[in-house]
Amino acid sequence: MSSIEAGQILEGVVTGITNFGAFVLLPNGETGLVHISEVAGTYVRDINDYFQKKDKVKVKVLSVSNGKIGLSIKRALQEEGEEKVDKPLYRKNFQRKGGRSNTGAAGMSFEDKLAKFLKDSDEKQQDLKRNTESKRGGGRSSYKHGYE
Repeated sequence: MSSIEAGQILEGVVTGITNFGAFVLLPNGETGLVHISEVAGTYVRDINDYFQKKDKVKVKVLSVSNGKIGLSIKRALQEEGEEKVDKPLYRKNFQRKGGRSNTGAAGMSFEDKLAKFLKDSDEKQQDLKRNTESKRGGGRSSYKHGYE
């Protein structure tokens, strides 16, 4: 068996998938863990969207300690020149679960979303203020209090 050292980039085979990561069999026969946070550059809800058992993956060895091997797929791909690791890489026919469309607020820039939020918020505040004033007796009134 060859020794595994931190920093190496190796090719392995996925042998098991859990809700917190995937186990990868390395060329020397040892098994390491790719934590779910090391799969892609964005939030990974379901690791099964990215790969399945028996898929070949490139991994970077992050740590070797007490017989445990920490691995990263996103860092291995970044070192090989991949610009971003933010989409499912290993599933050829990836379909997003839930079938939500990418229209509406999702297509807006942050600045547009913020401007819309501020406008809506201001309108709601004005409506609340008008409603509260009318319940108190009209707010501003031309009726003079006191004696003349």
